[in-house]
Amino acid sequence: MKLAIGNDHVAVEMKNEIKKHLEGKGIEVIDVGTNSTDRFDYPISGYKVAKMVASGEVDGGVLICGTGLGISLAANKVKGIRACVCSEPYTAKLSRQHNNSNIIAFGARVIGIEMAKMIVDEWVNADFEGDRHQRRVDMLKEIEETQHLKAAE
Repeated sequence: MKLAIGNDHVAVEMKNEIKKHLEGKGIEVIDVGTNSTDRFDYPISGYKVAKMVASGEVDGGVLICGTGLGISLAANKVKGIRACVCSEPYTAKLSRQHNNSNIIAFGARVIGIEMAKMIVDEWVNADFEGDRHQRRVDMLKEIEETQHLKAAE
């Protein structure tokens, strides 16, 4: 498995810990976030990770900012991305099983590093269940396609 990871200035320490945690499990991690605590605009790394996921360059992404919300909003602007903000493992697991999420996001100001590790583990280890859930994911894709077509008109 290959994942991209991105962050803003608030989440440098957490990003480094999560990257080390994933690599320790044999997962290749491509870091496109900042390593500086100087102010950094989260849409930059949110977009970079999302483009890598959407293009198939990586299998999924991990995004971290203060709350996880802003960076996930940036990622969700990219066609084909289903980035979910999770503050606990159960939602992370179900985001994958039921929504086929391809990016997980969380907040460095909201959760601690150990909780972040549990969230990432549940997300990485979960598989999309398809079946009745596929119909709903297809509905999301249809909404996305319709909006992109309207924007082009």
